[in-house]
Amino acid sequence: MTFRAVLIDLDGTLVDSVPDLASAANAMRVEFGLAPLREDVIATFVGKGMENLVHRALSGSLEGLAGQERFAQALQTFRNAYHVVNGEKARIFGGVIEGLQAMKAQGLRIAVVTNKPAEFTGPLLERIGLRAYFDAVISGDSVARKKPDPMPMLHACGLLGVEPVEAVVVGDSMNDASAAKAAGCRVLLVPYGYNEGRDVQAIESDGIVSSLLDAAQWIAQSQVLSRTTVVTPPSF
Repeated sequence: MTFRAVLIDLDGTLVDSVPDLASAANAMRVEFGLAPLREDVIATFVGKGMENLVHRALSGSLEGLAGQERFAQALQTFRNAYHVVNGEKARIFGGVIEGLQAMKAQGLRIAVVTNKPAEFTGPLLERIGLRAYFDAVISGDSVARKKPDPMPMLHACGLLGVEPVEAVVVGDSMNDASAAKAAGCRVLLVPYGYNEGRDVQAIESDGIVSSLLDAAQWIAQSQVLSRTTVVTPPSF
């Protein structure tokens, strides 16, 4: 199968946004009379959407849940704080620009598929200068269900006009791998992201790539193999 599109995660794959997320999460905790958490701790809370991040940051635990009344106030406090700092300290990971350019040179269509709400996704991409590379942006509230559900991947494929088997997902977590597999896409994982503190080597994928540029090279090599592989018919 020839690949025609790439679906790329945002936080932990394209951009290190933890400094901004940690700043907002700690502002929320201080508002509730709680001590700030270390940035590396908050990094393990990232990956399953803003609501989960707020539950985890407020409780200080990966499995923690805040009471509903407290959670509603905490979520709004976090949103207010994150609007102020979104993109302020975020940095683009090495190899991302080169990788996106290489994908464009191959004629691939590219989409961002993230669990981050649209009110933060667009401004972040604009502020760090990446928005122009993408043909579509699918945020956490673009469809009814977030990753690891396959719905965002399927929606992205529909917007790009490709079949899921023609798309490669590039992400940093089990969420990305699960969503890709359920949608029928191939998936590559980068080892430098968040994945809730777990090693991506333990996740079933089509490959671990060190950067987005390596992902572009993997796709290019796969395209060459698909064009040159000769299938020998069986003899009877």
